[in-house]
Formats: sequence, C-alpha cells, structure tokens
Amino acid sequence: MLQQKQMDLIAMILAFMISAKPVLGFGMDPDLQIDVTTELELDNARTGVAQVPGLYNNSRAYLFQDVERQIQAAPHVAEKVIQLLRNKSEFTIVATVQQNILTSGVILSIHESDLRYFELESSGQRDEIRYHYRFNGKPRTEVFPYRLADGLWHQIALSISASHLLLHVDCNKIYERIIDPPQTNLKPGIGLWLGQRSSRHGLFKGILQDVKIILMPNGYIIQCPNLNRTCPTCSDFLNLVQGIMDLQELLAKMTTKLNYAEARLSELESCYCEKTCQVNGEVYRSMESWVEKCKNCTCKNGAIECRQVTCPHLNCPPDFRPVYRVGKCCKECRPVCLYGGQKLSEGQRVLKNSCRECRNRTMAIVHETCPSLDCPLNEQIQPENSCCNVCHGHDFCADGHQCGENSECWNLNTRAICMCKNGFAPIQGDTAHCEDKDECANGTSYCHANTVCVNLPGSYRCDCLPGYTRVDDYSCTKRDECRNGQHSCHEMAICMNTVQGHRCICKPGYVGNGTICRAFCEEGCRNGGSCVGPQMCACPPGFTGRGCQIDIDECVEGIIQCHKHARCVNVPGWYHCECRAGYHDNGNYSFTGDNCIDIDECVSGIHSCWNDSVCVNLDGGFDCRCPFGEHCTGDCPHDEGLKRNGQVWTLREDRCSVCSCQDGNIFCRRIVCDCRTPNVDLFCCSECDTRVTSQCLHQNGHLVYRSGDIWTYNCQQCRCLQGEVDCWPLSCPTLSCEYTTIPEGECCPRCVTDPCLADNVVYDIRRTCTDNHGITRLSGSIWTMAGSPCTTCKCKNGNICCSVDVDCLYNN
Repeated sequence: MLQQKQMDLIAMILAFMISAKPVLGFGMDPDLQIDVTTELELDNARTGVAQVPGLYNNSRAYLFQDVERQIQAAPHVAEKVIQLLRNKSEFTIVATVQQNILTSGVILSIHESDLRYFELESSGQRDEIRYHYRFNGKPRTEVFPYRLADGLWHQIALSISASHLLLHVDCNKIYERIIDPPQTNLKPGIGLWLGQRSSRHGLFKGILQDVKIILMPNGYIIQCPNLNRTCPTCSDFLNLVQGIMDLQELLAKMTTKLNYAEARLSELESCYCEKTCQVNGEVYRSMESWVEKCKNCTCKNGAIECRQVTCPHLNCPPDFRPVYRVGKCCKECRPVCLYGGQKLSEGQRVLKNSCRECRNRTMAIVHETCPSLDCPLNEQIQPENSCCNVCHGHDFCADGHQCGENSECWNLNTRAICMCKNGFAPIQGDTAHCEDKDECANGTSYCHANTVCVNLPGSYRCDCLPGYTRVDDYSCTKRDECRNGQHSCHEMAICMNTVQGHRCICKPGYVGNGTICRAFCEEGCRNGGSCVGPQMCACPPGFTGRGCQIDIDECVEGIIQCHKHARCVNVPGWYHCECRAGYHDNGNYSFTGDNCIDIDECVSGIHSCWNDSVCVNLDGGFDCRCPFGEHCTGDCPHDEGLKRNGQVWTLREDRCSVCSCQDGNIFCRRIVCDCRTPNVDLFCCSECDTRVTSQCLHQNGHLVYRSGDIWTYNCQQCRCLQGEVDCWPLSCPTLSCEYTTIPEGECCPRCVTDPCLADNVVYDIRRTCTDNHGITRLSGSIWTMAGSPCTTCKCKNGNICCSVDVDCLYNN
C-alpha cells in the first residue's frame, strides 16, 4: 500500500511537470524542414513527371507515370539533407499522395547501394505501408497493414522520436510503436530519390504532393495543426530524469509520514463502528434492504450489494396478456381490448379517426399534442403503440426501456427491443431479463483434454488439472517433458510439448524423425545454406532437405501455435499468423496473432441484414435474427440496391472477385485462375501472363522472373506482378528472452545471455552503472574510458559494455 501511494505521488508530479511544459507553437522555422518536391525542381521538365492539380485548390502536385525515369536529388541537395538529418533523433516525413489502385512503389528513399537508411514504401498488392531503416548497421523494417493504394487522396505522416514511432494517415493516428532507434549518422555520397528506389525498382505510380522532411518533435502537427500534442517525446522524457531524481528526497520525507499514518489506521481498524450506506440522500443501516431500479439492494457494512429482481412466471388467462406497467419491474397480466377486430394489449395505442389507448378493457380517447418534427413528411414514420410520428432513425432506446443489466436495448424501425448480451440467455423467454449461460454445464465450451471448465459471467475459462501444464487456452499436457529433459530428441532436434506428450522435430538443416537427425550437402547448398562438410549443408531457418532446397511448411508440420483468431500462412523459409475472416489487426503487431480482434460488423455497418432482421455480432462473424418472423427474407442489400437470394455477380470495384447472396449474407471470393482458358483475365491471373513486358528483373540484375513468380532476397519475399516487383519482410518468431541479436548474414534474431552482445536493449534509466571513477551513468549513456581514448563504454541496464576501436589504436 505504501509503495502504491509513492507511485501515485510520482505520477501526479510527473503529470504536472508535463502539463506545465509549454507546447510548441505552430510557427515553423524554415531551417527545420526540407521540401523535397521543391528541392528536386520538379517544375522543370523531367521525363516521367508531369505537373497536375493537387489536393487543394490552386495547389501543385506531380504525376509519376512513366516506368523509365530517374528522379534523384543532385549531389548538393542530397548533401544538404544529410547534414540536416545527421545524428538527429527526432524527425517526421510528411507527404500527400494519390496512389493508383493495386500498385506498389517507394514514396521517398535515402540509401546507398543496398543500405537503406530511410525508405517509405506503399504496397497495394498486400495493402501495407513499410518503413525501412538501419540500426547498428543492420536492416530493419516496420510493416503497417493499411490500404494507401486506393486511387484516393491521403495525407501520411511518419514521426520518429528516438525509439518511438507514430504513423498518421489523414490526420488520424493509425499506429504507435516502440522500435530500435534509427541510424542517422549518414555519410557523404548517399542518394536521395523521390517516387522510386532506383532507376528500375520501386517505381511509384500516382500523384505526389508536399513531400517534406520536418526536423522537430511531433512534426505531424505541421500537416494536421488541429491535432493536440498529448504526450512528451523521448527527448522531453530525458529532461524529466533530473526531476525524478529530485523527487527521491521528497519521497523519503513522505515515507516517514505515510508510515505513521498507516500505523494510526491499523489502530482505528481495531475499533468497531457500524458503517452505513448513503443512496440518493437516504441513509441505510447495515443489513437494511431497499428496491432501486428493479434491483433488491442491501447495505452490508458500508458496501452496497444489489441483485436483479426475480420476476414470477406468468400464466395469463385467454383474455389477458403480460405487459409492463409504469413503475413496475415485472410484467403483469392485464385484460385486452377488442377494437376493430383486433386484440390490443393494455397500454397499446392505435390511430384511426382519433388516438385511442387500451385501458382496463376500454379504448379510451387520448388527447395528446404531437411535437413538431424537423424532417420532411416522407422521412416520418409512426412507431408502434404511438399516435405521433417520429423522424426515421429515431432513438427509441433513449425514450426509456425495461432491459436488465444482462440485456441491451436495440433500435428497430418502429420500436425498441431487448436482446441478451453474448453469453447470456433470456429468463422464461423474456429477453428483457437474461441469465448467464453455463457453457460448462450445457457442454458448449471448447475445453479439451486435461482441463476443467470454470464458468464465468457471460463466458468461461479452461483451467489445467493439478500436475498438468498449459499448451493453449483450451488444452493442457501432463507435464513439461521438454523442460524436464524427459524426452528422446536428438541433440540437433527441437522438443515441443503436445497434448499427447512431446514431439521431436529436426532443426533447420537436418532431416530425420527427430530422434535421429542428419545433415546433407549434396549438389551444393541452396536458399542461403552453407556447406559445413563433404556431405553436410547447414540450412537457414525454414529450409531442409538435401542442399536446403525444400521449404519447411511449418503450418502443416504443426510446429507453431497461432492464436485462435489467426491462421498459419507458410512462406518460403518461414511462416506468419494471419487474421482469420471476421477479425482484423488492432495495430499492435504480434507474431502469434494475439493482435487479431473481432470485427463488429453490426456497428461498422458491413453486415448484410435486410428488412426486419436484426444484426447480432458474433465472435468472428454476425447473425441476422428475425424478431417478427413474417417480413424476413434471404435478400441482400448491396450498392444501395438489392440482390436476390441466390444471385451471383461480379464486384464493380474489383473485377477479380465474384459474390453471391445466400440467406441474407453476402459471400465473396477471388475468381479461380485457369491458364488454359482462352482470353483469361491477366489482370486477375498474373501467373498466366507470359508476355515479355510483364517479366521482372532480379535485384542483382542477372535473373529474369515471369509474372506471378516468388523469390527471397535480402530477408524479404518478393513477387513479380505484371513487370512490377513488390517485396515485403520475412516474418520472424517472437522470442521470450530478455536479450537478442541478429547474427551477421541472418534475418531473424536469436537469444543471447550477454547483454553486451544484444542489439535490442530497451533502456531502463533506473538501472544505472558506476564507472571506474565512481561516476554514476544512466542506462544508455556512452563515454570514453579515462586514460584510454580508444576505449568506448556504454551502460546497458546496469551492465558496463566496452569496446576498443582498432583504427584508433593504429593511428595513435
């Protein structure tokens, strides 16, 4: 409790310090930004670029269209950019783009040969935005799922502050991540390219406008001035470090006072005093009960406990119906009225010559003045049980409802209804009052072997039996045979726990049944494998077989476990977990698919429910329920029209997809490509395109690929699509170790125990180092060892890591 109070005090003081810091004004120093489109003098005639109208009136933009172009900055312009960016920890790249549909290309690139120091790329083939950079001399890529290549105007801003990354699209924050701090110690001779990576690769097709490099914190504010700066940058945070240290003395004084206060509280807790409850100005003694909002509430030693009122089961006579009455929590049997050949429930209103309401078997005339409406007559509707019209889309739930805490109010066209929440079922058929579904008792849980089902309100969980270890959310294994060493795996095999026991899988570069693994090196090593003996190939991760020519399908082998909301997708040399249909990425990348969350089709409006059916969101999908039952059809609304049940059509905006209407739901799929079919659509079936103009040149300039071919290059998977090369990073597994490093020549990180060898350290300023002169160094600090000018040391979370510059020793 004392520690929590101390942390709350620190949070309060930090919040004050942050809020007290003056916010940067919107005035922009010209020396803190580079207008790339102006510096490259695109107004002058350039092959492949034409001036066109921009996003705003009278603004200039540039159309990038021809495939043969070379939009590269002159050496003096590139040197200016290098000088401004050199050793900067905070910068922002902004651009206004209109990219052609299904195309891929580079917006801005700063690189030297294959060393990409900064590159912003948009892939319309995979609907991704990619940020390429370098960290400690090694390449890094951040991938953001987003469709930028849709033929529409977009404003994009990528902000870097040390290891903090923000991505804004159209002034909305799309992603926020912690990354390795980019390397900005740029050297002379680096090239600056706009709309391409080189004269042959990464050619952007579309319109670019206002491409700028801004050298200030939160530079996206220049593009979107209405966005408030809500958090300090990493540089701001370093200025708070000294303030935190000043708080230590204050905390010491507060600790003494808090200790005294806790001692006094302990003495007071031993005294007996009756604790009362105060509700709406009324005071209730302990164990006194009352009814509030259809709940039975009781005061228990100062705490209020409430439970939903339980309604009795009604068995009304033939001329009576159960109805809710004002001020009552449960339905009551009330007599019906006969009017115009209809039986009306008490309280029900009808409008014929006059407005009448059923009251105690009599249709009484209701004198009611209807309010004036602010919508035209053709948008007015008459609700059920009402004589006054309302506007279409009226919120009936806001007028009041009888839905309990486990149900929710749903608006229909002419009235409101109560629907049980997920995991709850109606009590006695009344959806206004719902009770928890016991998935464990009714057998609808997914708990597998060696688990016990535990029911929860609206859900459940699967607990492991004593002595068992969890495999996933729904199953457990008897024991961790791999960790305990109780397995028969070969030394070159990987041990994996399963429900039945354990499995042995040979490591990459080795083949066998897992208990016996051997390596081969015949006919040369492929896919980056290295020969380690006369007949042995050491294969990179993801490949196996003689000469490393066989890709391991980790999905089929069951080597990995994707989250239940994701599916395993095999790629050459590796795999990744992709969100299933009905789920989408929440912006926090996770290799196992933990970031896949349910798409609420009902709220987002992408469902296909029609007529009187009500959309109900489900985990991974939705359902169309018919509360009335007489007007529900299997037709589907589409493009402001109606598709009949069973109808098949091609999407207007995507000619490569075929859709059908089935029982109120629209199902779409990509067309099946058969290259033997005459006049096959090459736009949809790129693998059938054998034209020379659709071929792609490998990055090394020596190999030619056909449209549809896939290959791996520089830790990226590349694909040729109608003469255009699109590459994306290979996915790597998430490691649970504290320190990792990427060995030279490899693509994925490996665990290391020595923090000095790690290149992924997230610095904790509380873990300081003391150098050989007794000086305290913050984590992340770099200094030159006294008496040894060629020795540089760095504090890595309490560990001093030093290295010697050989060139320095040689020159001195």
